[in-house]
Amino acid sequence: MQVQAAVLPAPGSPFQLEELTLLPPRAGEVLVRVKAAGVCHSDWHLATGDTKHPLPLVAGHEGAGVVVETGPGVTHVASGDHVALNWSPSCGQCFYCLNETPYLCSTYVETVWGGVLQDGETRLRRGDEPVYHYCALACFADHTVVDQTSCVALPKEVPFEVAALIGCAVTTGVGAVLNTANVTPGSSVAVFGAGGVGLSAIMGAKLAGAHPIIAIDRNEAKRETALAFGATDFVTAKEASGREYEALTAGPVVQGIRQLTAGRGADYTIEAVGLSAVQELCLAAARPGGTIVLAGLSPMGTTTNLPGAVITREEKTVKGSYYGSSHGPRDFPQYAEFFQRGQLDLGRLISRRYQLAEINEGFAAMLAGDAARGVITWD
Repeated sequence: MQVQAAVLPAPGSPFQLEELTLLPPRAGEVLVRVKAAGVCHSDWHLATGDTKHPLPLVAGHEGAGVVVETGPGVTHVASGDHVALNWSPSCGQCFYCLNETPYLCSTYVETVWGGVLQDGETRLRRGDEPVYHYCALACFADHTVVDQTSCVALPKEVPFEVAALIGCAVTTGVGAVLNTANVTPGSSVAVFGAGGVGLSAIMGAKLAGAHPIIAIDRNEAKRETALAFGATDFVTAKEASGREYEALTAGPVVQGIRQLTAGRGADYTIEAVGLSAVQELCLAAARPGGTIVLAGLSPMGTTTNLPGAVITREEKTVKGSYYGSSHGPRDFPQYAEFFQRGQLDLGRLISRRYQLAEINEGFAAMLAGDAARGVITWD
Protein backbone atom coordinates (compact mmCIF):
# COMPACT_ATOMS: atom_id res chain seq x y z
CA MET A 1 0.00 0.00 0.00
CA GLN A 2 1.01 3.64 -0.45
CA VAL A 3 1.40 5.78 2.67
CA GLN A 4 2.16 9.42 3.34
CA ALA A 5 5.14 9.82 5.64
CA ALA A 6 7.53 12.46 6.97
CA VAL A 7 10.97 11.29 5.83
CA LEU A 8 14.30 12.43 7.26
CA PRO A 9 16.76 12.06 4.35
CA ALA A 10 19.94 13.18 6.13
CA PRO A 11 21.13 14.94 9.32
CA GLY A 12 20.59 18.67 9.09
CA SER A 13 17.70 18.32 6.66
CA PRO A 14 14.08 19.15 7.43
CA PHE A 15 11.50 16.39 7.42
CA GLN A 16 10.04 15.93 3.95
CA LEU A 17 6.54 14.73 3.16
CA GLU A 18 6.73 11.79 0.76
CA GLU A 19 4.63 8.93 -0.54
CA LEU A 20 6.24 5.58 0.30
CA THR A 21 5.37 1.95 -0.23
CA LEU A 22 4.49 0.03 2.92
CA LEU A 23 4.71 -3.75 2.65
CA PRO A 24 2.06 -5.87 4.40
CA PRO A 25 2.66 -7.34 7.88
CA ARG A 26 4.53 -10.61 8.10
CA ALA A 27 4.40 -13.26 10.84
CA GLY A 28 4.01 -11.68 14.27
CA GLU A 29 3.45 -8.21 12.82
CA VAL A 30 0.60 -5.71 12.82
CA LEU A 31 -0.56 -3.04 10.39
CA VAL A 32 -1.66 0.06 12.33
CA ARG A 33 -3.48 3.10 11.02
CA VAL A 34 -1.76 5.89 12.93
CA LYS A 35 -4.15 8.39 14.51
CA ALA A 36 -1.80 10.49 16.65
CA ALA A 37 1.96 10.95 17.08
CA GLY A 38 3.81 13.13 19.58
CA VAL A 39 6.54 15.62 18.69
CA CYS A 40 9.42 14.52 20.94
CA HIS A 41 12.99 15.73 21.37
CA SER A 42 14.32 12.21 20.85
CA ASP A 43 13.23 12.42 17.20
CA TRP A 44 14.98 15.77 16.89
CA HIS A 45 18.26 14.13 17.93
CA LEU A 46 17.99 12.22 14.64
CA ALA A 47 17.60 15.44 12.66
CA THR A 48 20.69 16.98 14.26
CA GLY A 49 22.75 13.80 13.98
CA ASP A 50 23.18 13.58 17.77
CA THR A 51 21.57 10.13 17.54
CA LYS A 52 23.22 7.94 14.94
CA HIS A 53 20.80 5.88 12.86
CA PRO A 54 20.58 4.44 9.33
CA LEU A 55 19.01 6.91 6.88
CA PRO A 56 16.71 7.77 5.21
CA LEU A 57 14.15 7.02 7.88
CA VAL A 58 10.64 7.67 9.09
CA ALA A 59 10.87 8.89 12.68
CA GLY A 60 8.09 8.99 15.24
CA HIS A 61 8.19 6.81 18.34
CA GLU A 62 5.29 8.22 20.38
CA GLY A 63 2.14 7.08 18.65
CA ALA A 64 -1.26 5.44 18.79
CA GLY A 65 -3.76 4.13 16.29
CA VAL A 66 -6.10 1.37 15.19
CA VAL A 67 -5.10 -2.17 14.23
CA VAL A 68 -6.07 -2.69 10.60
CA GLU A 69 -4.57 -6.08 9.84
CA THR A 70 -2.55 -8.75 11.64
CA GLY A 71 0.00 -11.16 10.24
CA PRO A 72 0.16 -14.90 10.97
CA GLY A 73 0.70 -15.84 14.60
CA VAL A 74 -0.40 -12.55 16.13
CA THR A 75 -2.04 -13.12 19.52
CA HIS A 76 -1.49 -9.83 21.40
CA VAL A 77 -4.01 -7.70 19.49
CA ALA A 78 -6.78 -8.03 16.92
CA SER A 79 -8.18 -5.97 14.07
CA GLY A 80 -10.09 -2.95 15.38
CA ASP A 81 -8.15 -2.67 18.64
CA HIS A 82 -7.03 0.78 19.73
CA VAL A 83 -3.34 0.59 20.61
CA ALA A 84 -0.56 2.71 22.05
CA LEU A 85 2.78 1.99 20.39
CA ASN A 86 5.59 0.77 22.65
CA TRP A 87 9.11 1.66 21.51
CA SER A 88 10.69 -0.70 24.04
CA PRO A 89 9.26 -4.14 23.17
CA SER A 90 10.23 -7.11 25.32
CA CYS A 91 10.44 -10.81 24.57
CA GLY A 92 9.69 -12.12 28.08
CA GLN A 93 12.45 -14.74 27.80
CA CYS A 94 15.88 -13.06 27.82
CA PHE A 95 18.01 -12.47 30.92
CA TYR A 96 16.66 -8.95 31.47
CA CYS A 97 13.01 -9.88 31.03
CA LEU A 98 13.37 -12.81 33.41
CA ASN A 99 15.01 -10.49 35.95
CA GLU A 100 12.10 -8.02 35.92
CA THR A 101 13.77 -5.38 33.76
CA PRO A 102 11.90 -5.84 30.45
CA TYR A 103 12.76 -2.27 29.40
CA LEU A 104 16.35 -3.54 29.00
CA CYS A 105 15.30 -6.53 26.85
CA SER A 106 18.21 -7.65 24.68
CA THR A 107 16.19 -9.44 21.99
CA TYR A 108 15.14 -6.32 20.11
CA VAL A 109 18.11 -4.00 20.65
CA GLU A 110 20.06 -4.76 17.47
CA THR A 111 17.11 -4.61 15.11
CA VAL A 112 15.46 -1.58 16.73
CA TRP A 113 18.65 0.47 16.48
CA GLY A 114 19.27 -0.92 13.00
CA GLY A 115 15.99 0.61 11.85
CA VAL A 116 14.52 -2.73 10.79
CA LEU A 117 12.01 -5.25 12.07
CA GLN A 118 12.90 -8.64 13.54
CA ASP A 119 13.66 -10.33 10.20
CA GLY A 120 16.30 -7.67 9.52
CA GLU A 121 14.33 -5.90 6.78
CA THR A 122 12.28 -2.72 6.52
CA ARG A 123 8.65 -2.63 5.43
CA LEU A 124 9.02 0.89 4.02
CA ARG A 125 10.29 1.46 0.51
CA ARG A 126 11.07 4.45 -1.71
CA GLY A 127 11.04 2.68 -5.04
CA ASP A 128 13.57 -0.12 -4.54
CA GLU A 129 15.36 1.73 -1.74
CA PRO A 130 14.68 0.76 1.89
CA VAL A 131 13.50 3.46 4.25
CA TYR A 132 14.27 2.73 7.89
CA HIS A 133 11.95 2.66 10.90
CA TYR A 134 12.90 4.65 14.01
CA CYS A 135 12.39 2.59 17.18
CA ALA A 136 10.74 -0.07 14.99
CA LEU A 137 7.64 2.18 14.96
CA ALA A 138 8.00 4.89 12.28
CA CYS A 139 4.73 6.54 13.28
CA PHE A 140 5.29 9.82 11.41
CA ALA A 141 3.20 8.16 8.72
CA ASP A 142 -0.50 7.50 8.24
CA HIS A 143 0.08 3.74 8.47
CA THR A 144 2.91 1.64 9.88
CA VAL A 145 3.83 -2.03 10.33
CA VAL A 146 5.19 -3.00 13.75
CA ASP A 147 5.93 -6.10 15.77
CA GLN A 148 2.97 -7.24 17.85
CA THR A 149 5.00 -6.69 21.02
CA SER A 150 5.09 -2.98 20.12
CA CYS A 151 1.30 -2.76 20.46
CA VAL A 152 -0.53 -2.35 23.76
CA ALA A 153 -4.32 -2.35 23.57
CA LEU A 154 -6.09 0.40 25.53
CA PRO A 155 -9.76 1.14 26.16
CA LYS A 156 -11.43 2.78 23.18
CA GLU A 157 -12.64 5.58 25.46
CA VAL A 158 -9.04 6.83 25.77
CA PRO A 159 -8.41 9.50 23.09
CA PHE A 160 -5.72 8.62 20.57
CA GLU A 161 -3.77 11.77 21.46
CA VAL A 162 -3.62 10.68 25.10
CA ALA A 163 -2.74 7.10 24.14
CA ALA A 164 0.13 8.40 22.01
CA LEU A 165 1.59 10.36 24.94
CA ILE A 166 1.29 7.30 27.17
CA GLY A 167 3.55 5.65 24.60
CA CYS A 168 6.51 7.86 25.54
CA ALA A 169 6.37 11.14 27.53
CA VAL A 170 3.92 9.96 30.17
CA THR A 171 5.53 6.58 30.70
CA THR A 172 9.02 8.11 30.79
CA GLY A 173 8.10 10.84 33.28
CA VAL A 174 5.57 9.10 35.51
CA GLY A 175 7.64 5.92 35.45
CA ALA A 176 10.80 7.78 36.49
CA VAL A 177 8.97 8.79 39.67
CA LEU A 178 6.95 5.66 40.44
CA ASN A 179 9.24 2.92 39.12
CA THR A 180 12.82 4.21 39.05
CA ALA A 181 12.83 6.52 42.07
CA ASN A 182 10.03 4.82 44.02
CA VAL A 183 9.10 8.19 45.51
CA THR A 184 7.40 7.87 48.89
CA PRO A 185 4.58 10.06 50.28
CA GLY A 186 5.81 13.28 51.85
CA SER A 187 9.13 13.23 50.00
CA SER A 188 10.43 16.38 48.34
CA VAL A 189 10.85 16.16 44.56
CA ALA A 190 12.55 18.63 42.23
CA VAL A 191 11.83 18.16 38.51
CA PHE A 192 14.22 19.83 36.08
CA GLY A 193 12.49 20.66 32.80
CA ALA A 194 8.80 21.41 32.27
CA GLY A 195 8.32 19.82 28.86
CA GLY A 196 6.26 16.71 28.19
CA VAL A 197 8.45 14.37 30.25
CA GLY A 198 8.99 16.85 33.08
CA LEU A 199 5.31 17.69 33.40
CA SER A 200 4.54 13.96 33.43
CA ALA A 201 7.08 13.53 36.24
CA ILE A 202 5.33 16.31 38.15
CA MET A 203 2.02 14.48 37.75
CA GLY A 204 3.71 11.27 38.89
CA ALA A 205 5.10 13.02 41.97
CA LYS A 206 1.66 14.34 42.84
CA LEU A 207 0.22 10.85 42.37
CA ALA A 208 2.91 9.50 44.73
CA GLY A 209 1.98 12.02 47.44
CA ALA A 210 5.23 14.00 47.26
CA HIS A 211 5.54 17.43 48.90
CA PRO A 212 6.93 19.86 48.00
CA ILE A 213 7.06 19.32 44.23
CA ILE A 214 9.42 21.89 42.75
CA ALA A 215 9.51 22.56 39.01
CA ILE A 216 12.65 24.09 37.50
CA ASP A 217 12.77 25.53 33.99
CA ARG A 218 14.61 28.35 32.25
CA ASN A 219 11.34 29.57 30.73
CA GLU A 220 9.48 31.64 33.31
CA ALA A 221 6.37 31.37 31.15
CA LYS A 222 6.07 27.72 32.17
CA ARG A 223 5.46 28.60 35.81
CA GLU A 224 1.67 28.56 35.60
CA THR A 225 1.70 25.39 33.50
CA ALA A 226 3.89 23.54 35.99
CA LEU A 227 1.73 24.66 38.92
CA ALA A 228 -1.39 23.54 37.07
CA PHE A 229 0.08 20.06 36.69
CA GLY A 230 0.77 19.70 40.40
CA ALA A 231 3.99 21.53 41.22
CA THR A 232 3.81 23.39 44.52
CA ASP A 233 6.69 25.73 43.64
CA PHE A 234 8.62 26.98 40.61
CA VAL A 235 12.26 28.03 40.34
CA THR A 236 13.49 29.82 37.25
CA ALA A 237 16.80 28.39 36.05
CA LYS A 238 19.20 31.22 35.31
CA GLU A 239 22.41 30.68 33.42
CA ALA A 240 24.92 29.11 35.83
CA SER A 241 27.98 31.22 36.62
CA GLY A 242 30.18 28.16 36.46
CA ARG A 243 29.99 24.39 36.21
CA GLU A 244 32.18 23.60 39.16
CA TYR A 245 30.20 21.82 41.86
CA GLU A 246 30.81 24.53 44.43
CA ALA A 247 29.54 27.18 42.02
CA LEU A 248 26.39 25.21 41.36
CA THR A 249 25.63 24.68 45.04
CA ALA A 250 26.03 28.42 45.68
CA GLY A 251 23.90 29.36 42.68
CA PRO A 252 20.30 30.60 42.70
CA VAL A 253 18.68 27.34 41.57
CA VAL A 254 20.15 25.13 44.30
CA GLN A 255 19.69 27.82 46.91
CA GLY A 256 16.08 28.27 45.84
CA ILE A 257 15.46 24.53 46.18
CA ARG A 258 17.14 24.41 49.58
CA GLN A 259 14.95 27.23 50.84
CA LEU A 260 11.93 25.08 49.99
CA THR A 261 13.35 21.93 51.61
CA ALA A 262 14.43 23.02 55.10
CA GLY A 263 17.90 23.91 53.83
CA ARG A 264 18.80 20.34 52.85
CA GLY A 265 18.02 19.94 49.16
CA ALA A 266 15.45 17.66 47.55
CA ASP A 267 15.00 14.00 48.49
CA TYR A 268 14.67 13.24 44.76
CA THR A 269 15.79 15.25 41.74
CA ILE A 270 14.43 14.22 38.33
CA GLU A 271 16.33 15.37 35.24
CA ALA A 272 14.00 15.53 32.20
CA VAL A 273 16.08 17.57 29.75
CA GLY A 274 19.00 15.43 28.60
CA LEU A 275 21.75 18.03 29.05
CA SER A 276 24.98 17.49 30.99
CA ALA A 277 24.79 20.88 32.73
CA VAL A 278 21.31 20.09 34.02
CA GLN A 279 22.38 16.63 35.20
CA GLU A 280 25.20 18.23 37.18
CA LEU A 281 22.76 20.72 38.66
CA CYS A 282 20.52 17.84 39.74
CA LEU A 283 23.37 16.34 41.75
CA ALA A 284 23.97 19.66 43.50
CA ALA A 285 20.26 20.12 44.25
CA ALA A 286 19.79 16.72 45.91
CA ARG A 287 20.24 16.47 49.67
CA PRO A 288 22.88 14.20 51.24
CA GLY A 289 21.47 10.69 50.93
CA GLY A 290 19.19 11.86 48.10
CA THR A 291 18.49 10.24 44.74
CA ILE A 292 19.19 11.73 41.33
CA VAL A 293 17.21 10.22 38.43
CA LEU A 294 18.40 10.94 34.89
CA ALA A 295 15.35 10.51 32.64
CA GLY A 296 16.26 12.89 29.81
CA LEU A 297 17.93 11.42 26.75
CA SER A 298 21.34 13.02 26.18
CA PRO A 299 22.95 13.23 22.75
CA MET A 300 25.20 10.27 22.01
CA GLY A 301 28.85 10.89 22.90
CA THR A 302 28.19 13.54 25.55
CA THR A 303 29.69 13.27 29.02
CA THR A 304 28.62 14.50 32.45
CA ASN A 305 30.84 15.65 35.31
CA LEU A 306 29.42 14.10 38.47
CA PRO A 307 32.16 14.35 41.12
CA GLY A 308 32.78 10.99 42.75
CA ALA A 309 33.92 12.54 46.03
CA VAL A 310 30.53 14.19 46.48
CA ILE A 311 28.61 11.04 45.56
CA THR A 312 30.63 9.03 48.08
CA ARG A 313 30.84 11.47 50.97
CA GLU A 314 27.20 12.54 50.74
CA GLU A 315 25.91 9.08 49.77
CA LYS A 316 23.96 10.39 46.82
CA THR A 317 22.49 7.80 44.46
CA VAL A 318 22.52 8.46 40.71
CA LYS A 319 20.13 6.33 38.67
CA GLY A 320 19.43 6.17 34.97
CA SER A 321 15.79 5.81 33.99
CA TYR A 322 15.19 4.26 30.59
CA TYR A 323 11.56 4.59 29.52
CA GLY A 324 10.61 5.15 33.15
CA SER A 325 11.82 1.63 34.07
CA SER A 326 8.44 0.59 32.71
CA HIS A 327 6.82 -2.48 31.22
CA GLY A 328 4.40 -1.32 28.56
CA PRO A 329 1.80 -4.10 28.78
CA ARG A 330 1.60 -3.52 32.55
CA ASP A 331 2.00 0.24 32.81
CA PHE A 332 0.22 1.63 29.73
CA PRO A 333 -3.22 0.32 30.85
CA GLN A 334 -2.56 1.52 34.41
CA TYR A 335 -1.74 5.05 33.24
CA ALA A 336 -4.80 5.00 31.00
CA GLU A 337 -6.89 4.02 34.03
CA PHE A 338 -5.34 6.84 36.08
CA PHE A 339 -6.33 9.19 33.25
CA GLN A 340 -9.90 7.91 33.17
CA ARG A 341 -10.15 8.35 36.95
CA GLY A 342 -8.90 11.93 36.72
CA GLN A 343 -5.67 11.13 38.59
CA LEU A 344 -3.45 11.99 35.60
CA ASP A 345 -4.56 15.05 33.64
CA LEU A 346 -2.98 13.84 30.41
CA GLY A 347 -5.19 15.82 28.06
CA ARG A 348 -3.72 19.02 29.48
CA LEU A 349 -0.29 17.98 28.17
CA ILE A 350 -1.40 18.57 24.59
CA SER A 351 -0.64 22.20 23.86
CA ARG A 352 -0.70 22.20 20.05
CA ARG A 353 -2.00 20.01 17.24
CA TYR A 354 -0.47 19.75 13.79
CA GLN A 355 -1.09 18.14 10.44
CA LEU A 356 1.72 15.88 9.25
CA ALA A 357 2.67 18.52 6.69
CA GLU A 358 3.34 20.90 9.61
CA ILE A 359 5.86 18.61 11.31
CA ASN A 360 8.79 21.02 10.95
CA GLU A 361 6.69 23.77 12.51
CA GLY A 362 5.98 21.42 15.42
CA PHE A 363 9.66 20.83 16.06
CA ALA A 364 10.39 24.57 15.83
CA ALA A 365 7.81 25.23 18.55
CA MET A 366 9.26 22.44 20.68
CA LEU A 367 12.78 23.87 20.40
CA ALA A 368 11.51 27.35 21.29
CA GLY A 369 10.04 25.95 24.50
CA ASP A 370 6.60 27.21 23.53
CA ALA A 371 4.75 23.92 23.90
CA ALA A 372 4.17 21.27 26.56
CA ARG A 373 3.62 18.57 23.95
CA GLY A 374 2.76 19.02 20.30
CA VAL A 375 0.80 16.20 18.68
CA ILE A 376 0.37 15.33 15.01
CA THR A 377 -3.14 14.09 14.27
CA TRP A 378 -4.85 12.58 11.25
CA ASP A 379 -8.41 13.62 12.18
